[in-house]
Amino acid sequence: MADYYEVLGVARDATDSDIKKAYRKLAMKYHPDRNPDDKSAEEKFKELGEAYEVLSDADKRAAYDRYGHDAFKNGGMGGAGGPAGGGFHDPMDIFAQMFGGMGGFSEAFGRGGSGQRRSAKRPGADLRYDLDITLEEAAKGCEKTLEIERLVACDACSGTGSRAGKSGFKTCPTCHGQGVITQQNGFFVQQSTCPTCRGTGEIVSDPCPKCRGEGRVRKDTQITMRIPAGVDTGTKLRSSGNGDAGTHGGATGDLYVFIEVKKHDIFQREGQDLHATMPIPLNLAISGGKLKVPTLEGPASIKIPEGTQSGTIFRVRGKGIKSLKGGATGDLLIEVNVETPAGLSREQQAKLDEFTATLIPSRNQPQYEEYLGKAARFLKDKN
Repeated sequence: MADYYEVLGVARDATDSDIKKAYRKLAMKYHPDRNPDDKSAEEKFKELGEAYEVLSDADKRAAYDRYGHDAFKNGGMGGAGGPAGGGFHDPMDIFAQMFGGMGGFSEAFGRGGSGQRRSAKRPGADLRYDLDITLEEAAKGCEKTLEIERLVACDACSGTGSRAGKSGFKTCPTCHGQGVITQQNGFFVQQSTCPTCRGTGEIVSDPCPKCRGEGRVRKDTQITMRIPAGVDTGTKLRSSGNGDAGTHGGATGDLYVFIEVKKHDIFQREGQDLHATMPIPLNLAISGGKLKVPTLEGPASIKIPEGTQSGTIFRVRGKGIKSLKGGATGDLLIEVNVETPAGLSREQQAKLDEFTATLIPSRNQPQYEEYLGKAARFLKDKN
């Protein structure tokens, strides 16, 4: 026979509270209600009951610590009431004590016990809708018409579930109004939710033929929703009362709209700012001038200084995205890349070589000159 401390998984110096917590946890795990037709779980549950009966009693525990299982043999201390004596031991007595009777026991497993019926009014489920929008729509806000299939109140019975002109419920004939089905196998009692009334204890007396007593039917619905400016991918919007209708007058659920912003050809969003990379011609980078750039609101102009290099970033203030929470609007950041002319003719190449020969590296190409100096010093050190 297994050691009672090992059965409950506690140390020999465990407190009464430790023993009670351990038994409660394991009894829930191995209870027959959770393990139907599992003989090993049934045996484990009985073994837990025996162990807890001894270790939760100070006198029995002291005798067990001194003599082990022999303390309860041959009419020992346990006597008729001991775990190994001639009397009958029912682990359900212990379990009921811990959870305050069968009502508390049922609550521990999330069910209604005797007389604890569920309400026939049940809230409807919340629904989810994934909505794709453009970056422009996210920036400015928009209005969308959503088409969803949802459960709505049956128009034939006005959501009552009863045939038109009649109403009311009657006691469920399967569970006799209890909401649960109780089955007893020896001293084990199993409870399960009544499949006929789904735990309410009542059924519709004269079901509506359209909804079959459910009080709601499936219907394709169009819902107009306002998308506020500043939303981004992952933003969740709630449309109250546009989920599934509840049963028999229960509250209607909500509709949750999850935003996905499509990828844009020009702009990338980072928070409230927009980023864009733009090529510029070599002559503009050399001489400077005005550059027309796109924004979500139309074209804008930025000033390119003389000698602008690739990677230079220009900020256009207030041309980003509005804050969803009402803060400041972000900026547009334009990174320019100087485009090197390609496919030159011989004549063009000759003119370019002639032009290049006129350059003074220290003044016209300082970065290149500086790099050549660093490279030369590095190679000299290697030698």
